[in-house]
Amino acid sequence: RRRRCCRLGGPDRPSRPGRPAVAAAAKTVWYDRPRYVFVEFCVEDSRDVRVQLDDYRLSFSCKNADGLELRNEIEFYARVNSKDSQNKRSGRSITLFVRKWKEKVAWPRLTKEDFKPAWLSVDFDNWRDWEGDEEVEAAMAEQYAELMQKVTPKVVPPAMDDLDDDI
Repeated sequence: RRRRCCRLGGPDRPSRPGRPAVAAAAKTVWYDRPRYVFVEFCVEDSRDVRVQLDDYRLSFSCKNADGLELRNEIEFYARVNSKDSQNKRSGRSITLFVRKWKEKVAWPRLTKEDFKPAWLSVDFDNWRDWEGDEEVEAAMAEQYAELMQKVTPKVVPPAMDDLDDDI
C-alpha cells in the first residue's frame, strides 16, 4: 500500500509577468507524542534539503525529482527543544523528530495559528490519543493486583527452622 504522504501537496505555481516564481509547499503530515512532535515532508527523491529549526519555528526547503523548489514555514504551537531534535531523510520523505519543550502536553495542532494550511494534515495512520494512558495502565495494574489477591490462597507459609545452614 502506498502512503498518502508521497504525493505532492500543491500545484506548480508558475511565475506571473513581473513577479518571481513562488515555491510550492511540500505536502506535510504530523502527529503528536508525549515527548516529540513528528513532522514528515512528503517529497520523493528530494535534493538540496535544508532544515532550519529554532525553538519556535521551522523552515524547510528542497527540490523534488523534477527540480521544483518546495518550501514550508511553520511557526509551532508551542516552544520546542531545537537542540534535541533530529531529522531523517529517506527516498520518499524527510521526517523531523521535534522534541517538545514541555513533555506530556498534548498539542491540538502543529501551528501557532488557529487555521490549517492546505498542505498540512494530521497523519492519522500514526496518530494515537496518548493522554490518559498512564491512568489506564495504573487501573489495569490495580485490577491485576486485586485478581491476584483473589486467586492466591491465604495459607501460612511453612516454618523453615529445621533447614540446615550448611550448604
